[in-house]
Amino acid sequence: MSSPPRPAVGIAHRGFSPDGAENSMAAFQAAVDLGYRHLETDARVTGDGVALAFHDPILDRVTNSHGQLRQLSWREVSAARILDREPIPRLEEVLDAFGEVSVNIDVKSDAAVGPTLDAIRRTNSWRRVRLASFSPARLLQLRRSAGPATPSALTATEVAALSHGRFGPLSGPPRRAGLAAQVPPRVGPLQVVGPRFIAAARARGIEVHVWTVNLRAEMVRLLDLGVDAIVTDRADLLREVLRERGQWQA
Repeated sequence: MSSPPRPAVGIAHRGFSPDGAENSMAAFQAAVDLGYRHLETDARVTGDGVALAFHDPILDRVTNSHGQLRQLSWREVSAARILDREPIPRLEEVLDAFGEVSVNIDVKSDAAVGPTLDAIRRTNSWRRVRLASFSPARLLQLRRSAGPATPSALTATEVAALSHGRFGPLSGPPRRAGLAAQVPPRVGPLQVVGPRFIAAARARGIEVHVWTVNLRAEMVRLLDLGVDAIVTDRADLLREVLRERGQWQA
């Protein structure tokens, strides 16, 4: 008798916003309304030190305003509207509003480190966030400040070590709670996520999270490989796939 499939986690990338209202409270609420209990967002900071749930360093792409965030005050940024309608949320606001939800936070700049940690501290969210950054130095700084009980992504250096079987800083049992290798399925022609990578992660007690996956066939392929989580813009489609496979966990 075969065992039931392992549950897999769906992570809503910048919430769920089919119309493009990413990283808005409406997008986060839409993902939660679909049953998601894991959100992904980004952390930026204003010129006067307010941590934002926002991806870009500038307002221009997704809002009706313009300018570099680091040159603007929170008062100025708060007047901008995503797609002309949704305000940019403070990171603290997101953490406070969705207290039963885990939030993966990709910290986008060195200046955002302190304000991000302050937002986590004020909402006492240490155990329900996962800290991430494309900068290894920045992520190590976040880890040191947050302490070992706060979940974290691997640094790019650690992912490379895992990929090549040279564990380096991963030698010995992981000393942090909730370590995850958060990686794309492939980089150019090179496949990142395959059976050997997943086996190496499993041997170290590290989860494998794959981003950003929006096609059904790729979702199915990765779930067949045994990934622990998929980050997606298509929260509706991923929920459907996980439900069909008996792997959905609300």
